[in-house]
Amino acid sequence: MEKTDTLQRLKSIEGHVGGVVRMVERDAYCIDVIRQIQAVQAALNKVSSQILDDHLHSCVITAIEGDDPQERERVLKEISEVYSMASKVSMKP
Repeated sequence: MEKTDTLQRLKSIEGHVGGVVRMVERDAYCIDVIRQIQAVQAALNKVSSQILDDHLHSCVITAIEGDDPQERERVLKEISEVYSMASKVSMKP
């Protein structure tokens, strides 16, 4: 994903978060606020997935194909940590 596309998506999400803030300020119906928050979370997850995909197809491939075993281990550890953190976040109620 290109940087401009990523920035455009994040700015759109930023606008949606502002909308959620306004909803809370106006005492909008709680379920409507939750639905908007879930939409923002889904949009952030999509951007995160696209960035991770780009990372896997660039930095990780370069490290795996490279001659430095420490760099390979570092990159693989990063991926493992990201996956572990994502699992912890998705498990929270």
